[in-house]
Amino acid sequence: MLLYVTVGSNDPARAGPFYDAALAPLGLVRRQESGSDIGYAHPDDSRCRVWVVAPYDGRPATVGNGVTIALDAASRAAVDAFHAEGLRMGGTCEGAPGLRPFHAAFYAAFLRDPDGNKIAAVCERA
Repeated sequence: MLLYVTVGSNDPARAGPFYDAALAPLGLVRRQESGSDIGYAHPDDSRCRVWVVAPYDGRPATVGNGVTIALDAASRAAVDAFHAEGLRMGGTCEGAPGLRPFHAAFYAAFLRDPDGNKIAAVCERA
């Protein structure tokens, strides 16, 4: 099980509104800000599980080829809302909401954030 994930950003202040909107349908809210770092958590979680950060080494943030951060969605409607809100806030589509061939109930949507990181929302419930 993962404890948390970080998403590198060259401009967390710009990326923050994108993540505020895209993660809200998944039940994640902005919980903490530390310097330029922004942490997101479920309201009943004591820890931030998703962080948007400027790289600590001071070099530019870059995207990982083949890297996708997939977040659990409680419903297919939440996946749809994640995708719509992400696009509204400047993200780009990497896969519209829909069933995928991984298994019968794998419903997902994929976005690139303003820095080019690939994120997904997935509902594995029928």
